[in-house]
This record gives sequence, structure tokens and C-alpha cells, in this order.
Amino acid sequence: MRHIQRRIALLALPALVGSILVATGPAGADPTGPSAATSRSQPEDRESVRLVQIRLTGADMLDKVVAAGFDLEHGLRRVPTGIEGEAVVTAEQVTELTAMGVEVLADDAGFAWSDQADGGIGVDAAGARAVQPSNHQATVRIARADWFTTKGQGFLYVEARTTEGQQADPIVGMQVENDSGKGTPFGFARTMSRFVDSGQYMFHRNLFKLDTRPTRIQVTSSTGGVTTGVVSNWLENAPPPLTANPSYKSDFVDGYKHPQQLYSRAKEIARQYPDIAEIVYLPNQTNGYQRKAQAQLGGTGQAAVVVTSAAWGHEGGNDITVEFVDRPDANLPLAVEVTGKAVRVLLATDAAGAPASTATQVADALRTRSAGLIDRAHPYRTNEGSGIVAPTAGPVALTDFLDQKRVGAPEGEVPRGPATIPVLRIGKHRDGKKPGVLIQAQDHAREWVPATTSLESAERLVHNYRSDRETKKIVENTDIFFILSNNPDGANYSFYNFASQRKNMTNHCPDASADPGQRNSWGVDLNRNYRVGSGHDGYAGGSTNCVSGTYQGPEELSEPESKNIIWLVEKYSNIKFMMSVHSNGGQLFWQPGAYIADGRITTPRPPLGDEAFYWQSAARILSQVKAHRETVVTPENVGGSSDVLYSSAGNVREDLYYTYGIYAFGWEVGGSVYNPATGDWQGGSFQPEWTGNPELVSGHAETMEYANGIMEMFRVAADWGKDKKDPTSRLIPGDGKYRGPVDVRFETSEPATIYYTTDGSRPTLESPRYAATEFREPGQVFHVTETTTFRWFSVDSAGNIEKNYDPTKKDKRNNYRTATITIAKK
Repeated sequence: MRHIQRRIALLALPALVGSILVATGPAGADPTGPSAATSRSQPEDRESVRLVQIRLTGADMLDKVVAAGFDLEHGLRRVPTGIEGEAVVTAEQVTELTAMGVEVLADDAGFAWSDQADGGIGVDAAGARAVQPSNHQATVRIARADWFTTKGQGFLYVEARTTEGQQADPIVGMQVENDSGKGTPFGFARTMSRFVDSGQYMFHRNLFKLDTRPTRIQVTSSTGGVTTGVVSNWLENAPPPLTANPSYKSDFVDGYKHPQQLYSRAKEIARQYPDIAEIVYLPNQTNGYQRKAQAQLGGTGQAAVVVTSAAWGHEGGNDITVEFVDRPDANLPLAVEVTGKAVRVLLATDAAGAPASTATQVADALRTRSAGLIDRAHPYRTNEGSGIVAPTAGPVALTDFLDQKRVGAPEGEVPRGPATIPVLRIGKHRDGKKPGVLIQAQDHAREWVPATTSLESAERLVHNYRSDRETKKIVENTDIFFILSNNPDGANYSFYNFASQRKNMTNHCPDASADPGQRNSWGVDLNRNYRVGSGHDGYAGGSTNCVSGTYQGPEELSEPESKNIIWLVEKYSNIKFMMSVHSNGGQLFWQPGAYIADGRITTPRPPLGDEAFYWQSAARILSQVKAHRETVVTPENVGGSSDVLYSSAGNVREDLYYTYGIYAFGWEVGGSVYNPATGDWQGGSFQPEWTGNPELVSGHAETMEYANGIMEMFRVAADWGKDKKDPTSRLIPGDGKYRGPVDVRFETSEPATIYYTTDGSRPTLESPRYAATEFREPGQVFHVTETTTFRWFSVDSAGNIEKNYDPTKKDKRNNYRTATITIAKK
């Protein structure tokens, strides 16, 4: 059987237990889960909102801040003292953040990795280096040692782990040294930064600025452990293969595009190039760029009443008026009069003829006696509504606020009502036989660059198909699906009303959060609305607070936008690759993306073969990004998103990978770019100036460079589809007799998963999988203490099985691999 299609079950991996094998296990725990709070203040109007730099102590504080409803930017980054990023807040909310223990930074107070040598960590380095423990008992391991250059400057990134890293008294320190080329001594001692996620040790890591490429590093712990490692190159410096042709066409997108422009162009591409393109319409319409009309009468005190129309604003809600009327006579009951769209509340009076209706009573009357015009009426937020309502000066008009355009909004009106999302499908053979690639942009409304990046990639495919050989290979060997904006309602709101809108426009909020001042915080975070590792199942990173930036929705797949993705991958089962394009963190990541806070239990880690395939693909994709203007996404920002950043419960990537076996990437385009003039890294934004500094922050430059990366992802998929070559593997060292215990490991010719046995049984797909020593590390090392026979086979990412072995049935050949480690008896 040459090809098998594997599905990764959401189950714990088999434990490796036995007297002859010793292997390392995963690391421990994380933060307290989020709580649902709805009483904190919200931005009252968009003009008062601003960005502030913040520092949090760790993921536990991040969860609490997000759960409280604060809107944090995507540009979060790990620093030795916790997590830094930006928050979209009002002045009042800055005070609330400070009260929660969040440190508000000055604009120039962000963390920067030290690139200076320092005095070390107080260990006897010479003595510590005298003996290096064997691998199975090493206290220090190097996970990564990467060298790269950008804008003429060299950098060394080191990631190492000590088995004693969780020790807190005293805290175990790590020191790294590097040589200056082959044959030179170690030197330039630097103290590494300890990466702790909510009290749990992850590893030590640093990014160092160097002028000379080292070949080896040496890492020493304060407890005496020491190890050395070889420095590898991170990313290639080769020119993009897709732009090597002088006639290659690019640079099609001339500015940011709102959803109507994106969808119109997608349909025009399908019309212009019918032989290679078509439109697929998603079945679930969005809830729409529309809102109920509202008015808030009587301020914010106990006498305040919030009124919401039954009809959408554009369908009559905006025509409704409400008036609270005083009457001169005594002891009159509360009454409501409705004439057309005018609602008059005749306030009750007491014995002295003064108004006597409370806010609660008026709200009840409006709900029940407004002839169906008023859908919701209630006291303001968490008020009891015990205050006596005052008469209004006259009729108060309800409004949906959608005509209140922000400064700089595009010309024209936005179509109201539900939207049907078109998918632009490009491929010469759209019959389900070629590997499908799904590019999903703009889940988050304010992220404008992902949409232009995706459109630029589509334009390159159709314009270069007939003139460029590499593009022709892509179009003829893949089946590509572009969702140029998966959140058109929220995106329109970002373009026209509130630039910082993140979520869709669906208002699931209860009365306490449903007044007009909360309108910029309504909606569901579509990338928290999926079924695997969701907040509904106890995973961290999704909020139950409807005004939180990461509100997960009332249930899994509650939103039409997320239902559409599931419909698409189920209807087109040839989709094997997916890229969810976001901004602006400068990261490329995959699974695991979420964890249960208590014990830091992640969703299952991909098999070592899949992990290696992700890393290999990432290096290809990011090398093409670098080729445009030397932008480097650093290794610390690549990998499992819950390991390099934070837990994001219910994200789309994990649903597609674990449920359907799709290689699903998440991409935060933009992020930090090295500035040689200042010698530091400068971050971007969700909506950078389109023609900003082309070497630093520029929407145009980001669009072009990340389109390079998407094009390379298509080549990865095309190569995967044509891969019919079996992997090979070996046990190192192999068959043989040994005088004493020996350390052994597996090695493969390409990214592949190994299934093995040591009990004499035939290996199958249910056998233990060869795993990493620890997450973000190479394969485990087995310490063999008595004679043992290993039986195994390997399966590559495309499903090819070594030696054409069929693990599903027995046959006489039994052509799996075997090796016997014979330990001589003393």
C-alpha cells in the first residue's frame, strides 16, 4: 500500500513505558482560566480610543485581561519578564489595567534582547565542561542554534532547555558561548533569558546580534550541566524562483480593499480566466452589516433607559422615535401611545402630580406596549433601574449608528443586510484530484494586509499562468481556494466606522452589555469559534465575555462564517493545506494552539514527522518572504502557537488539522523588521501606511513579501501532491553487539513519522510513535540496557510508507525494518 490518508485523533499519545527504555516526557502546567466579567467600562466613542504599550506577567494575566473584555493587539511578544503588546483602550481603561497589575509602558520602553556579553552566571565553567553526560541523562539540551542575516546584520538565535529549569530557589540560570568560526575557541559569554509561561518553565532563549557567523555554541547551566551544538542557517538567501523570470508579473494591488472590492475582483478574475478559475459561493450568509437602532435616554444613572428597535435600522428602526412625556395631573398610571413610528411613554404621576415611573417600569412598558416597534428595553448596564425617569425635551430618534462614518472612511455606502461570501477557486484541474490549498484571510476585521496579500497571490497566478513555467506548475498541480475576506461585516465596520474592529458584528450580548456605548465591542472572534480545543471545553484563550476581543460565541460554530469553513473542507475533501492569514505579529505557527490552563495540557502535539514537515515548509515559505526586502520571521516566532505565543482556544487551524488531517498554518504577517539605522527591530500595525517606509512599515511592502510566501506554500502543496517516493529510515547505531548500555535514536531521509515496537510484535499504525525528546526538540534517545529488537516503519507527510509495507494486514514478507541491539552480559 503506497499511500495512506492519516487522521490525527484528539487522544493522548501512547505512553512509552518499559524497563529497557528511558525517554523524556512533556513539560507541565499553566494559568488560571478566564472568568466572565461584564461590568467593566467600555469605549464610549471611537475618538477616545488609543493604543498603549503594556507588559503582563504571563499567560495567566493575559487570560484575565482578555476575559475582562480588553482588546489586545495581535502584536503580542514573549519577553523574559512576561508578555508585551498593545491594548486598544480609553483613558479610564488604562486605570483599570493598572489596577489589575498590568504595567503600562512608555512608547520607547519595550523590551529588546541584549546583544552585549556580560559577566556570566557564577559557575566554574572550566570544571563544568570536564565531563559531558550521555544524552539520556543530560541536564542541558540545545533545541535550536540558528544563524541568519538581515539588512547586513547577523543574528544568532539560541534555544536551550535544562531538566532543572522549573527549580525556583535558586532559579537555574543558563549561559551561552559561541566560537567565531571553525576551530576557534568558545567565548563571548552571555546570560540567557528564562522563558516561563505562567509559572511553568518552558526553556531558555535569546536572540544575539553578531558580526561573524559562529559554527558551534556551548551552553552551561548554573547547576553544572554543559553541552555543545552546531549552528545551522535559518532561511535561505536564494532569489524567489517565482520571480526569476524577467517577464514575471507582480505588484497588482494598489491599496487596501474593502470586502465589496475584494469580492468584485474575485468574480472578475473568474470571468476573465474561466479555463483556470471559478467562483464557489459559501452557503451560510453572514449576519450582515446591519444593526438594530438604539437610543439611551436619561444618562447613565439609575433613571437611564436603553431602547433597541425590533427592526434593523435600515429596515425601519432608524425611523422610530421615543419620547418620555410629563403629565400635570396627579395619580396617573403609566401609559404608552404609538402613532406610526412615534412611541410616547406617558409617565405615571404621584399624588403631587410629579413623575413617578422608574426606569425598570418604563423599560417593561416599552417592551410590552410599543406595538412591536421596540425589541429590547432595559436599565443601563447593571443598574437596578430604581431611579425616577425624567421627561425628555421631545422625541428622541433611534439610530443604528452605521451612518456615522469614521474619518478617512472610503467613499460610498456599504450594502446592508447579510452577505454571501464568494470563494475564488483557481486551478487547471478542479476535479478534486489535485491537492487543495485554502487561503483564508481577514477573520479579524481590522487586519487589512492579509486581504491584499491574498489578492496579490491570486493575481499572480492568473497573470503568469501562460508565461511563467513555475506558475504553470502550480496552477496545473494544485486546486486553490481563496477566501479574500472571511469577515465582510466586521471588515466593513473597520473600514467605515471603527478602524480597530476585530470581530464580526453579531451582538450576542445580554442587556448589561447591549447599550450603544458598547457597540464597538460586540461580535464574535471567529478564530475562537471552532470545535477542537475550544473555550467551551475548558481550553484557555477564548472568552465568555461578549465584549471581550476573544469572545468565543455562545457555542461552537455558532457563526455562519465558521460554519462555512467546515462546509468547504467537507465538500472539497482534496483540501490538504490551509493558511489562515492574520496580522501583525510576524509569526508562522501551527499546532498545538491551545491548552487547558490547569496543568498546561495542550491539544495533542503533532507526530514528530508532521512537526518536521511543518518546520521544513516554514523555512521554504519564510525564505521567500525574506527574498523581497530581507524581512526575517525569527525562529522564536515559529512553531506551535501555544508554545511561542499563547493559548488560543477554538482556533480554525486545530479543527482542520485534528478533524480532517489538513496541514493548517496560522500566519501573522507584518511584525518586526530590523532597522539598520537604529540597530533595533521595529514593529508594524494592522493598517500601516500603504506607501510608508518601504524598508520598514509599509502595507505595500508587506503585501508583496508575504505574497511571495503564499506562492511558495502553493509549491509546497504541489510537491506534496507529486511525492510518490517512499521514505527511508535507520536506527543509529544499528544492529550490533555492545559491551554495555547504549543510546539509540531513529533518523529519517525526510520528514516522516515512525511507528515501532520493542516487544517482538509486528508494528502497526497503533504502535507507539517515535516522539521528540521534548517539544521543539529533535527525536528522543532510547537508553537500551538489555538486548532489544526494534521493529518499525516510517510514513512521510504525503502518506508514502517505507518499503511499500502495509501495516493494516499481515503478509509473508513482513517487510518492515528491524534491528537488534545486543548488550553483552557481564
